Amino acid sequence: MGRIDDRLAELSITLAEPAAPAGAYVPALVDGNHVLTSGQLPMVDGQLPAVGHVGSEVDPDRAKELARTCAINALAAIKSAIGDLDRVEQVTKVVGFVSSAPDFTGQPGVINGASEFLGEVFGEGGTHARSAVGVAALPLGSPVEVEVTVRLRD
Repeated sequence: MGRIDDRLAELSITLAEPAAPAGAYVPALVDGNHVLTSGQLPMVDGQLPAVGHVGSEVDPDRAKELARTCAINALAAIKSAIGDLDRVEQVTKVVGFVSSAPDFTGQPGVINGASEFLGEVFGEGGTHARSAVGVAALPLGSPVEVEVTVRLRD
């Protein structure tokens, strides 16, 4: 086991196989020394644990937990593309989408679930640039979706 696998075990995280794509794309793509993930939903055992808009049907704290699950799923996609998460040098960018009730403006707090998790796993290497965007709807009624880009070690 590598250092990142050990850290995930300390956090009681087991990475599942990435969910099968729901369209004409791959879960993660290696581009030179970067890996870009497709948008990851908070799937657990092939199911969405919650659906709806954050700020109405879904509580923001629950949505933050779901954003963390999206980041876990992004790591699974990255690992499937490169084999060993110890190859990750830096998380460079996180883009989070929050299916938001019309008056909900707490998107940054929701996407902190993903950002904080990546910091827990990678330490300083988990520091990244980020966007947190409110949207009207997401695939399958998901409350959140997260994309992650990482830079690999030379």
